[in-house]
Amino acid sequence: MADIMVTVNGVSKEFPEGVSLESVYREMDPKGPEPILAMVNGTLKELFKKLYSDCEVSFLDISSNPGYKTYERGLTFLMLAALYRLYGQDECNNLRVEHSIGQGLYCEIIGRTSISREFLETLRKEMIAMTKEDRMIEKKSMNTGNAIKLFEKAGMEDKVKLLSYRLDSKTNVYMLSGYTDYFYGFMPASTACLTVFDLVPYEEGFLLMLPDKENPSVPAKPVDRPKLYQTLQEANKWGKSLEVDTIGDLNQLIAEGRTEELILVQEALMEQKIADMAKQIKEAGTKKFVMIAGPSSSGKTSFSYRLSVQLKALGLKPHPIGLDNYYCNREFCPKNPDGSYNFECLEALDVELFNKQMLQLLNGEKVGLPTFNFKTGKQEFRGNTMQLGPDDILVIEGIHGLNDKLSYSLPKESKYKIYISALTELNVDRHNRIPTTDGRLLRRIVRDARTRGTQAKDTIAMWGSVRNGEENYIFPFQEEADYMFNSASIYELAVLKLYAEPLLFGIPKDCPEYVEAKRLLKFFSYFLNIPDDAIPRNSISREFVGGSCFDV
Repeated sequence: MADIMVTVNGVSKEFPEGVSLESVYREMDPKGPEPILAMVNGTLKELFKKLYSDCEVSFLDISSNPGYKTYERGLTFLMLAALYRLYGQDECNNLRVEHSIGQGLYCEIIGRTSISREFLETLRKEMIAMTKEDRMIEKKSMNTGNAIKLFEKAGMEDKVKLLSYRLDSKTNVYMLSGYTDYFYGFMPASTACLTVFDLVPYEEGFLLMLPDKENPSVPAKPVDRPKLYQTLQEANKWGKSLEVDTIGDLNQLIAEGRTEELILVQEALMEQKIADMAKQIKEAGTKKFVMIAGPSSSGKTSFSYRLSVQLKALGLKPHPIGLDNYYCNREFCPKNPDGSYNFECLEALDVELFNKQMLQLLNGEKVGLPTFNFKTGKQEFRGNTMQLGPDDILVIEGIHGLNDKLSYSLPKESKYKIYISALTELNVDRHNRIPTTDGRLLRRIVRDARTRGTQAKDTIAMWGSVRNGEENYIFPFQEEADYMFNSASIYELAVLKLYAEPLLFGIPKDCPEYVEAKRLLKFFSYFLNIPDDAIPRNSISREFVGGSCFDV
């Protein structure tokens, strides 16, 4: 058998053709944490994959984004396999991995109205036993028709429906300790690395706690986010009421020609929520400042317009105020360690001026509002004056809207806080969730290309920085909102596919962002298309695909 040359971190060594990546790691013994994935010539590979030609390899642990997602996927598979050993196939079919809360995955088991600590302790012990057994996770490629028959026999109808709309002739399934499942993405080589986790009762289900991202040697601590939980649960109920719970359900509805009905019902449900908020604001009688905040690509601009329409319908006079106009002059803006300006932090805003002017407006005074000139980096006063009457109300949108340090001088009763985010209510199937960040990233890729001419690779490249800003300045304040609004539409990913796919295909293979583009392209392969002609012009989705009646 011929030898091949494998290079790891600049060190080259010969190996027999067909050597596994795991064997390469053991033999070369590079320094650093235990890997969970490998990058081979710029392409992600599972550690049990074999090498047949000269290549450059780098190993990824769970501190990397692909590595962490692989750990999450492997841990979910381990939990299901342990559940299978304890209770059988039906209990696995009833388990639903719903969404993330903090650094935990919220799970429910259909038929169990509450999850006891005793049940979770039994499951946890079985998972620990399987990690000690160092069980191999086997991957098998089979004809898609045979995979469908396999899942039909196991009673996994969600996977049958998902695979029925896929064009690929082959499907990869994973096997662990007698249990077989389908997963969207890569898997660890064995259970031995999946030792850091916890199971914690939460509401009607439980949290599968993942490793702490700051200290991966210990499981993350559970966080209680009741408003987020209620909003996510409500989104799931919407999906069930529309009979669209998974991608397979959505595809079936599209194939049956029922998309227009779905869009109309979804938009009506969303409008009801916005009208409810407007009614609360009106009935309170004391609200003069509607503070709106949310992460990137949540649809804040379209939402603020739609809320303003509902406020006008109730006799109020809403006025938009953008917090961007209160940026400090550039010379006073804080900087990051690398010397770049930190526009995300609260200190980048002229908080003193904002509070002074908002108090003046609250007291009925006439105020000259600033406009920030992004070219010169300075505040300018161009004669834009405002004075609030009895029915006037300010709709203030910006990253720090929920942080009381921004509006410290304003009476609590004068503020109505709204947190908005695109909380995807659709899952791939019962065991494969869709991260809400994926939906927002795809929204941003499409919008940035349309409105700014930004290439998809550049949007992906800056996404990590965007996410860091959200973690620091938005998510910590989300539970302080008076109302949490979900801007995600159950149909929108099938619409975004038409716009995002060409942009993602345009990313060259030699770009660092190609790996993420390839993952997103695979994700889109699960969806049938929905054309956008049935989407109303005031829909939040229009902010991203174009054609909105609002100035977005």
